[in-house]
Amino acid sequence: MAFEATKREWSELYAFFRLLSDGYVYAGTPDAKKNENLCWPVAMVQREEHDGTRQYIIENEEIHIVGENIDKRIPREDFATVASLVLDAVKGSKEMDVTSPDGVEEFLDEVAIFDLEAKTDDRTDFYVAFYNVNTPLVGFCVRSKLSPMFPLLDGGRTANFKFEQTGVKFATPTVNKINAFGEEDDVIGRMLMIERLGGNLKFNDAADKVFRSNLGMIDLHFPRVLGEMCRTMHLEGITRVNELVEIIKQTNPLKIKDELITKHRYYEHKMKEFLLALALGMRPAKLYNGTDSAVAGFLMVDGAGEVICYQKADRQTFADFLYNNTRLEKGPTAKDKYGYLEKENGLYYFKLNLKIGLVKR
Repeated sequence: MAFEATKREWSELYAFFRLLSDGYVYAGTPDAKKNENLCWPVAMVQREEHDGTRQYIIENEEIHIVGENIDKRIPREDFATVASLVLDAVKGSKEMDVTSPDGVEEFLDEVAIFDLEAKTDDRTDFYVAFYNVNTPLVGFCVRSKLSPMFPLLDGGRTANFKFEQTGVKFATPTVNKINAFGEEDDVIGRMLMIERLGGNLKFNDAADKVFRSNLGMIDLHFPRVLGEMCRTMHLEGITRVNELVEIIKQTNPLKIKDELITKHRYYEHKMKEFLLALALGMRPAKLYNGTDSAVAGFLMVDGAGEVICYQKADRQTFADFLYNNTRLEKGPTAKDKYGYLEKENGLYYFKLNLKIGLVKR
């Protein structure tokens, strides 16, 4: 009997099956392509199910499945066949929910897979042992261009930045008029209206104290950099992180020396460190002390179904990939509580929200 699952769920399962059927995975390049000169042999994939941990060991032409309630061998070519069926179904559907292709449900029953998304508490999708089964396991998250991707940073209201409204002192009716302007998500309209009426928005700080401290681990002044990037994103319509950093280099909000900007590439370096911290575990509302989480890399599924690997063992490539392939996104204003003038201790503040996602193209 057929069942439905989201493209994201199918993509995770597809990447899992491809690793087992191929027995290797190519490294990715900074521009999200396959590095033809570097691939890692896969010896085992470890995955969590509702009834415990399963290990899928690659043994020549078979996959040896070992778990608390299972010990069996399945031909590797079966995993390749099902991976192709899943890929074709996902690529061929315009809907977010995709019906299981013929034969796939029976195969999942045979290999005792009941959870299409692995049940973990550490944000990993599964672990991989490279070279041989005794090497340390590496925790991965799957990101797929065939489906909507989880944001790299989706902190909600804890990822807001405060801008103090200065210049003209607005009366309460004027504030109400500004806040009532346009549609709910017309943040730029309200920003421009404040400017037309003689007001300015001066960066203040990160709104949440935990997020402020976490950003301080990157740089004590890093909240200002991100706040100005958010402002530029709204006013200029530029979303790519690397393009926004180029603008920040020109405006130089931290007023640092030109040598730091051009020779040391200060702003690029700080942004890459921040993106890596996000990929490896930093969250806005959770205290960050520089320790990485169990997630040690991404497995990217591209639009053609190619799976490529980024891991912190190749830190520079991972950082460059994130820098070149991320963008600022706009979250819902009502949910994330930003885009309006709010009074606090006698002063008015305007909040902007930081949300970072991976680009689809």
